[in-house]
Amino acid sequence: MGRVTKTVAKIIGPSKPIFICVAGVALVMLLLSFSPSTSFPNMFDVSKMTISQEKDGAATKDCTTVLSDQGLNLGHDPVDQTFYDDPTLSYEIGNPGKNWDEKRREWLKYHPSFATGVEDRVFVLTGSQPSPCKNPIGDHLNLRLFKNKVDYCRIHGYDIFYNNAFMHPKMVNWWIKIPVLRPTMLAHPEAEWIFWVDSDAVFTDMDFKLPLDKYKDYNFVVHGWSYLVYEKKSWGGVNAGVFLIRNCQWSMEFMEAWAEMGPQTPNYENWGQIQISALSDKKHPDSDDQSALVYLLLKRKETWGNKIYIESEYELNGYWGSFVDSFDNISDSYARIEKGVAELQRRHAEKVSEHYAAVMREAVISLGGDGGGAKRPFITHFTACRPCSGMHWGYTAEQCYGGMEKVLNFADNQVLRNYGFVRPDLMNTSSLSPLPFGSSSYIKEK
Repeated sequence: MGRVTKTVAKIIGPSKPIFICVAGVALVMLLLSFSPSTSFPNMFDVSKMTISQEKDGAATKDCTTVLSDQGLNLGHDPVDQTFYDDPTLSYEIGNPGKNWDEKRREWLKYHPSFATGVEDRVFVLTGSQPSPCKNPIGDHLNLRLFKNKVDYCRIHGYDIFYNNAFMHPKMVNWWIKIPVLRPTMLAHPEAEWIFWVDSDAVFTDMDFKLPLDKYKDYNFVVHGWSYLVYEKKSWGGVNAGVFLIRNCQWSMEFMEAWAEMGPQTPNYENWGQIQISALSDKKHPDSDDQSALVYLLLKRKETWGNKIYIESEYELNGYWGSFVDSFDNISDSYARIEKGVAELQRRHAEKVSEHYAAVMREAVISLGGDGGGAKRPFITHFTACRPCSGMHWGYTAEQCYGGMEKVLNFADNQVLRNYGFVRPDLMNTSSLSPLPFGSSSYIKEK
């Protein structure tokens, strides 16, 4: 301390003793402030600090929130009894239950923060087999396919559940989705829609949001063509790999009717033959979920078909073979749009991506609906490719895996731009380039 005081005295000069004294006291106080007993803000203190609206840049403590970033009270579950307290409640297929709509409404009444906006709340559901893939590259592809779905859900604020358990031991392969739908509805009464997406389907337009208002009078939405179902009686009239189903009693009963043709029933073999006789182009002898769905549309339209919407105006479930060679051109098309709209070149937080999606949508419409080139398909589905088993129907492994790499990188570029990077070559996953300020997020600037 003496050495420090002498240094200060030398600087100030011998004629200023009062300043030496003041400086010495100040130094002592400063050194004491760094003593081991001093309390510093920890990670929990920092997490409680929020930016004050009154003074930009200022921060205050004691501003913790009990709500999620979506305004949902995740820490509140009152003692009032709900359907969860009913010992007869079953999560298994084979029991549609009763009065699910009323039970859901009652649960939402006791959880009012979830009731707000419930009509637009979507829960994404996907999954795969519980065992490791036989194909060496299968698990890696499944991971990338799942990452794609997580990215889409994060951008749009959707919850997601990845199921890798057989919830019915006999309902496997095509039928695996039906046994998990009922438990998901029961586990998530806060969700109005369950959005099933096959594991081998890729979100390829990360901006697109489902037009839920369009489906207000329907309970089930599937991609397809009505004329192929009702005129051609084709088992390919719809694709059951991606669909929306409303969380309601109608859906509970519809799933039971759908599952009646599944492998867990004693009439499974007969149903395969019934489907072959009813559908013009079904050749496979086994009853499958897609043929069963078309059969219900044809034979029980009054009961089920009137509440099912067959979507053909956008690619809710686009066939990969129709698009895979177009993704480079699609990238170029969107790059041209982005270069012509200054706001689209602006860096921004991922949380506000929907704002820029709306700007892009307006720009595309103003240029004739496709931006002068092909539009991004909402979902690209690798039907007939089996990345886990390695068994492909009508395609080589190179075609399937090369297509998946290109499509996944195309989708990932839309995500990576918010993290400052881009893949300039859609066929080179390991090649990543920093995204310069003001540059296109779709192609590498030259």
